[in-house]
Amino acid sequence: MASRGKSETSKLKQNMEEQLDRLMQQLQDLEECREDLDEEEYEETKKETLEQLEEFNESLKKIMTGDMTLVDELGGMQLAIQAAISQAFKTPEVIRLFAKKQPGQLRTRLAEMDRDVMVGKMSRDVHTQQKMEILTALRKLGEKLTPEDDTFLAENATATLSQFEKVTANLGEQKHFINSLFGLSDYQHSSCISFLFFSGSEDKIMALASSGVKTQA
Repeated sequence: MASRGKSETSKLKQNMEEQLDRLMQQLQDLEECREDLDEEEYEETKKETLEQLEEFNESLKKIMTGDMTLVDELGGMQLAIQAAISQAFKTPEVIRLFAKKQPGQLRTRLAEMDRDVMVGKMSRDVHTQQKMEILTALRKLGEKLTPEDDTFLAENATATLSQFEKVTANLGEQKHFINSLFGLSDYQHSSCISFLFFSGSEDKIMALASSGVKTQA
């Protein structure tokens, strides 16, 4: 599979993050100005931004195809974008931190939210929505959750979040199958799974299997 040099990969990743930051800022600005817009204008503007996210997602998919280095670097970003497009996640800052694989900052935000809801600076509904997003993001980033967090997720799951969880959970179920085909390490299989998921998994799995390709450590 093709691969880029470290410098080129770093620059490309930075460019992708800047584009995502711009789109997340658009969503954040829209939410902050919501009260100044009529419902039709708000929905139309949000639809346009989500369409831009879909276009960005397609560009990202094309860039990543065949390059396992980029899959590892940008796979999390694409997962976060999918969460935004499906509206499983609605908080721009949480999406941004998820995309950049920042579990520490996500936990810091959660702690701040817990304080805010205790002193009345944040409503219970907003707190629940954003906490669900943060805990889901942390789980997708491989972070260990407490039993209390797992219970919170189970008790407050929405239809869109449940669907997002269901789709992305299928990635993990492919782990042993892919390992048996390619002899991948834990680090490698996460990249391979992301690549296959975002590029049309079944055809690529069978094509690679029949070709006898092995991924080297």
